[in-house]
Amino acid sequence: MDLITLDLPGVRKVASGKVREIFDLGEHLLFVATDRISAFDCILPNAIPHKGEVLTQLSAFWFARMGFVENHVVTTDFAQFPEALRPFERELRGRSMIVRKAQPLPIECVVRGYLIGSGWKDYQATGAVCGIALPAGMEQAQKLPETIFTPATKAASGHDENIPWDRAVELCGESVAKHARDFAIRIYEEGRARAAERGIIVADTKFEFGILDGHVILIDECMTPDSSRFWPAVDYRVGISPPSFDKQFVRDYLETLDWPKTPPAPPLPVEVIRHTSEKYIEAFERLSGAKLLA
Repeated sequence: MDLITLDLPGVRKVASGKVREIFDLGEHLLFVATDRISAFDCILPNAIPHKGEVLTQLSAFWFARMGFVENHVVTTDFAQFPEALRPFERELRGRSMIVRKAQPLPIECVVRGYLIGSGWKDYQATGAVCGIALPAGMEQAQKLPETIFTPATKAASGHDENIPWDRAVELCGESVAKHARDFAIRIYEEGRARAAERGIIVADTKFEFGILDGHVILIDECMTPDSSRFWPAVDYRVGISPPSFDKQFVRDYLETLDWPKTPPAPPLPVEVIRHTSEKYIEAFERLSGAKLLA
């Protein structure tokens, strides 16, 4: 079933984001990934079939692999969910997780391995990315000399804003910011190595961290097509924006329209929906080596 929105009678919803519905279970939270898709900070009216299942199951795969960093997951196994959630198996199985409550950091932890997106635009204008100087003469989509960490603020609406390292330290404290940065870079580099074995380049990604019992832990999602830029290695070329496994296909379609990138967002054609769903599922199955539980 496609899931665009969700209410669970008798279970208190505490937040509804661009993709996830969050419910309070008392000691823990229930995260439910819907099939909503957003682009240019607008939620589109169509569901992308199986998108929520991909986000949940791929995040769970990465969480389990990154044992060097604590994460917020209690369980993704519906059989272990509380009795009160059993009537909602059809809505929850495969696309939800029970997580511990953490205090989110006030920054997005963006990690870049390739010169693309806003980083490419920044480099063209300044020769640097978020204040980090890069060699002259680099091309679009070129691999960076080393992985870089480029934090951003979390915008309540509109685009997140890139910030310098010093500002991240001001917002989080030096020790917390360093832990988040070091974890983010290591997760990205280990994930990138796994993806390379599967014929996928992870160009960049973003993470969220939180504080729980005084420790920095990984929260939200991990290296999904929503939070990352995935490129098929076979199609990679320096100098162009490569085709992708993420929602770039949706963005590219929207760019062909006479739409001001403000709500309401236009509907997507059936072919765009189908292709995007197929790419999400392919990304999951190639990276995890498993079949999607749908």
